[in-house]
Amino acid sequence: MAHSPLIPVIVNSSGGTASAQGDRLAERLNAGFVAAGMAIDLRLIDPGDLDHQLDRVTGAPLVVVGGGDGTLGRAAGVLARSGSTLGILPLGTRNHLAAQLGIPDDLDAAARVIAAGRRMRMDLGSAGGRVFINNASVGLYSRLVLARERMPGPKWLGTLPAAWHVLHRLHAQLLDLSIGGTRRSLRTPLLFIGNNRYALDRGRLGQRDSLADGELSFYAVAPRTPLQLLAMALRIMTGRADPARDFLALTSAPSARIGGTGRMEIALDGEVDHLPLPLEFRCLPQALEVIVPAESLFS
Repeated sequence: MAHSPLIPVIVNSSGGTASAQGDRLAERLNAGFVAAGMAIDLRLIDPGDLDHQLDRVTGAPLVVVGGGDGTLGRAAGVLARSGSTLGILPLGTRNHLAAQLGIPDDLDAAARVIAAGRRMRMDLGSAGGRVFINNASVGLYSRLVLARERMPGPKWLGTLPAAWHVLHRLHAQLLDLSIGGTRRSLRTPLLFIGNNRYALDRGRLGQRDSLADGELSFYAVAPRTPLQLLAMALRIMTGRADPARDFLALTSAPSARIGGTGRMEIALDGEVDHLPLPLEFRCLPQALEVIVPAESLFS
């Protein structure tokens, strides 16, 4: 009797939650999937080996990826092109997409979702051909990521000193920006591009009501001094953002373009890259199939 093929499970072993598991990670993952009734081919990898491992499983009906949002973002583009369904193990530092989809942090429970959850299609964002699952940003955040990576110790511990370093050397960038066919010059310390619309209201900061509206959202922060930016961040975190005061642009569209020449520093799902200008942003409607809990509010 023929056996069903093993489900490939590719895990970035250096992710925040994965590395905290230490030598127990493989044992825990294998046990969790066995209990969920799934036979797996587990591959614990370094981040630099992700693309190679994804190439090896091209065309598999289901590919499980463990890591943070950066790892999932890199995998999402490959799996969308091959038609594979994505199963998510939240093994990064923050795991925003997993939390948004209602996928539990507990590895055994996450394995059960992959085994018995339902499938939905979600949009992806694209920046110069690079895929993102959550957001892309130009300016302040990408500099914060780079400064944080230079700090010793865990990411969460380096965030505050990195933010202090960046804010005191901040300058607004002049962007030649076209959104939905409307072109304007925009001077801003931060342009945030979301895969679908992000909430700014109290208690829902960073959440999205939909992942399949077929649009990107754009938030351009008004030029501010470091103290004014800190005050704006506090207003947003407490649900008191004032769009007219805090943002130069707040809109949605299927695509946008930043003009110019050379290369631009940009953060994609928390990972910094340098992409050539002009830089095209596009929504890729319902490009990826992903497994979510049966009770997930997303359709």
